[in-house]
Amino acid sequence: MDWLSVLIFLPLFGGLWISLTGRNKTAFARWAALAVTSTELLISLCLWWGAVPNEEGYFYIIRAPWVPTMGIQFLLGMDGISLLLVLLTALLSPVVVLVSWNAVQRNWPAFAALLLATEAGIMGVFLSLDLVLFYVFWELMLVPMYFLIGLWGHERRLYAAYKFFLFTITGSLLMLIAILGLYFTHGKQTGIYTFDYFELLKINLPGNSEMWLMLGFFVAFAVKVPLFPIHSWLPDAHTEAPTAGSIFLAGLLLKTGAYGLLRFCLPLFPDASADFAPVGMILGIIGIFYGALLALVQEDMKRLIAYSSISHLGFVVFGIYAWNEESLNGAVLLMLAHGVTTGAMFAMVGMLEERSGTRLLAQLGGLLSPLPRLASLLLLFTLSAMSMPGLANFVGEFLVLAGVFQVSAGLAVAGALGIITGVVYLLWMYQRAMLGEITIKRAWTDLNRRETVSLGLLAFAVLWLGLYPAPFLDSLQIPVTAIIESKSSVPTGSIDALR
Repeated sequence: MDWLSVLIFLPLFGGLWISLTGRNKTAFARWAALAVTSTELLISLCLWWGAVPNEEGYFYIIRAPWVPTMGIQFLLGMDGISLLLVLLTALLSPVVVLVSWNAVQRNWPAFAALLLATEAGIMGVFLSLDLVLFYVFWELMLVPMYFLIGLWGHERRLYAAYKFFLFTITGSLLMLIAILGLYFTHGKQTGIYTFDYFELLKINLPGNSEMWLMLGFFVAFAVKVPLFPIHSWLPDAHTEAPTAGSIFLAGLLLKTGAYGLLRFCLPLFPDASADFAPVGMILGIIGIFYGALLALVQEDMKRLIAYSSISHLGFVVFGIYAWNEESLNGAVLLMLAHGVTTGAMFAMVGMLEERSGTRLLAQLGGLLSPLPRLASLLLLFTLSAMSMPGLANFVGEFLVLAGVFQVSAGLAVAGALGIITGVVYLLWMYQRAMLGEITIKRAWTDLNRRETVSLGLLAFAVLWLGLYPAPFLDSLQIPVTAIIESKSSVPTGSIDALR
């Protein structure tokens, strides 16, 4: 059976089914969405369990004609990188449904349909190996997320939704131009016009065209990461989105940008990417410190965690452009760790807001006593975000620093200082929210069974990634080696100049 297509079309048709048959049936929409997302998780785990790579490192490939006259195919593939990100998507999706169970008060069928459409788009991005198909799913993520923010967000939701849409669509159009450039260049060279990823890997780009085409892809992915200075949509989108939207944004949509750098920028444009690597690493360092310093001055917990995402994803880009085995492994593991950890933290901020009516640190405090389970789990995820050994983020950041050190000891030291900055704002957040005197006098209720199950899944993932990352690293061995081998040349003045 074509399980890769099932991963994409099950949530898409599931969402359509819920929207058509579940009108004014809130309980039905909730349980149906949970059933679809749980099935996705089960399928993903089975695919991981039975995965056997071919010579190119792909576990599964599906190929069928779509628009053959233009060389467009329905081409899906899953290697170690996409497998792990599919698992992350499948894990976070039922958590998002559980977290939204009571938080969303109106029109649950439409809400569930948009959630599932977003999941389908993200799955498609991680699995598509035809560039037109990839672009279709890249845009499919944008539309339902726009409505999730605009319809179920907070006070300034429309402003945040417009900003998110405009930033993302601008980057996407630049990528579309670059895709067409690859298509016509390959056609002129070979007489075969195709959007097949495997065929385009063989292209020989003349002159400066490789750099320009690479930049078209890079800008689109940098917007989604997001990298400084095209990051400003993120804090507003995170702050105004409903909790489900914040989890999807931080846990998954940001990862599609980093995935794009790994899947397309480096292998398709190796020489241009090697020349660009110093700039990429410097932008990563700027993101690490910029996000951390702005997080230090935030009073809104959601906004603080949003800026922390800029810092952590800067670390991912930092590792990607160091471009060696340790740094690439670390970047992918950090993507997984950040998705789980930050997704859990956004979920817990939503739970706190449901109970207290506020996200402002100045109005919180002393919640360790009335909410011991919530406070304990928040401490676990906060320690993971701080890169505490034995928890998820530590392995990824350690490998990134080990890889960067081989390129530049100075940049590695700068990255380590960025981790220290992160410790400061995360401890400050936890201390103000959970310790000290209780500022809100009310009857508090700790985590219920539904909330405990959703956070328990993420806590298990945090501990597994931190204590036993070997299965994840094994999945990355072949695709990471292929990315390293794509670096055909590193001219003087590029990466080596950073030593």
